[in-house]
Amino acid sequence: MQNGNDYYTKGKYKEAAETYARALAKNPNYTPGLFNLGNSLYSLKKYDSSRKVMEATEKVAGNKEGKAAANYNIGNSYMAERKWDEAISAYKKTLRNNPADADAKYNLSYAEKMKAQEQQQQKQDKKDDKKDKKEKQDQQNKDNKDKNDDQNKNDPNKDDKDKKEDKQQQPQQQQSNISKQTAEQLLNALQNEEKKLQEKMRKEKGVPVRPDKDW
Repeated sequence: MQNGNDYYTKGKYKEAAETYARALAKNPNYTPGLFNLGNSLYSLKKYDSSRKVMEATEKVAGNKEGKAAANYNIGNSYMAERKWDEAISAYKKTLRNNPADADAKYNLSYAEKMKAQEQQQQKQDKKDDKKDKKEKQDQQNKDNKDKNDDQNKNDPNKDDKDKKEDKQQQPQQQQSNISKQTAEQLLNALQNEEKKLQEKMRKEKGVPVRPDKDW
């Protein structure tokens, strides 16, 4: 254990972890050895391995202070990986065993704050992503419209198509004029017939008819 502590103090965490592991091989439930091994692995950024050691430490710890310290270190390993929910849970376990732990209170508050900020950022990212998709769709629609306009403008057969459409419309207009002409002729004929009928009726009733000319 002393050799392991020497390595740890010098920042030689790999050598420290190996030395603590040899000590624990002789006494697997030696709590200080487990703590120091977990801390060495944490310093090597082997967070998952460090947590496993600290979970074992909590089980063999003989008092609440030991359990609180193990959970505190577990919380720190989750904090390093920005796993806020897991860190919050570990710090709460720490405070249940040691309500006076100021460091655990501070870290719990920090983890909750970071979680809230991350959730807010995720909402903003979704909002921005939705806005970007809408702007992209609007731009695509505009590009498609401009493309269609350019195609119509550059279509060499467009004038021929327009002329063809005019030719197709002309017979309809002509037909409409003929129908109107025919209707007027029929109307004039009916009016003439009615005039002749009225003149005939006047003669039959003895109504004098004004001559067209004076003789």
